[in-house]
Amino acid sequence: MSEGKDVVLTREPGGTVVGEKIRNILLESNEDIDRYTELFLYLADRAENLAKVVNPNLEKNKIVISDRYFDSTIAYQTAGRGLKEEVKILKKLKLFNIREPDVTFLLDVDPEIGRNRITNFDRIERENLEFHRRVRKAYLDLAKIYKNRFFIINSKETINEIHEMIKNKVLVFLNRGGF
Repeated sequence: MSEGKDVVLTREPGGTVVGEKIRNILLESNEDIDRYTELFLYLADRAENLAKVVNPNLEKNKIVISDRYFDSTIAYQTAGRGLKEEVKILKKLKLFNIREPDVTFLLDVDPEIGRNRITNFDRIERENLEFHRRVRKAYLDLAKIYKNRFFIINSKETINEIHEMIKNKVLVFLNRGGF
């Protein structure tokens, strides 16, 4: 569903060749990675993704859809890992040309239900339930702060129902002249 628009898909981590290597370290590793190392690996991935995918395509007036972005750093690294002050300092440094998304879809589910759906856990998914509860709360807090761009989708629905909800929100946004 591109509605005649040029659309580029990306993800964090992993939206570039370098990003895929970083993703492998972050998610597929069984290593106990220090929380600062983890933060900087995510930021390295973001820098590469912004430089190679996001910003060049936005400059060409393409729609960029990213599976995760800076909100994830806030949720996982500040709430999950307790690096609130460090992330706040990094955000002030403006190391990256980070643009606020036009629309953010938050697929919300209770962490316990979400964990029961997973069959092959990555390194982050193996974290304890309390970690995932902190991350969820951080996302919901962000949704309250940025209520004009966040759409919370109840992930208890089926994949097809979720797809339809997102598609309908995007079509409304496009018809209002967004993107």
